[in-house]
Amino acid sequence: MPWFYFLIAGLCGGLVGGMGMGGGTLLIPILTMFLGVEQHLAQALNLLVFIPTGIIAVIIHAKNKLIDYKVFGIIIGPAIATAVCAALLVGKLKSETLGLLFGIFLILIGLFEMYLAIKNSIKNKNKIKKPILKHTLYPPKK
Repeated sequence: MPWFYFLIAGLCGGLVGGMGMGGGTLLIPILTMFLGVEQHLAQALNLLVFIPTGIIAVIIHAKNKLIDYKVFGIIIGPAIATAVCAALLVGKLKSETLGLLFGIFLILIGLFEMYLAIKNSIKNKNKIKKPILKHTLYPPKK
């Protein structure tokens, strides 16, 4: 497979990641379904790319004083332990099983996001009384 396809896949994943959604949401399916990469390797590549991204995000958040170090201290231990256990478990799964679980995970995340969008839409329905932009197609009512 030409390297150019992998470059395009990485750019697509980076674009989606830059929009706030995890880049792996798009990168992993592209790698596995279209480029024939084995599921374990695709997910490992995604996690490998996440390391520098995560480090940069932590540095930026720390500089902007957006990290609650008390909560961080409470969360970091269980997060590391869970990550290690999950990595050991995933290593024992067949590629097809891992792909199926990843697909189910994506569907559940999509359903949850739809639920939140509908809930927030209903909650905020009557809150917007004036146009968000100053220049709209409809002039404000007097």
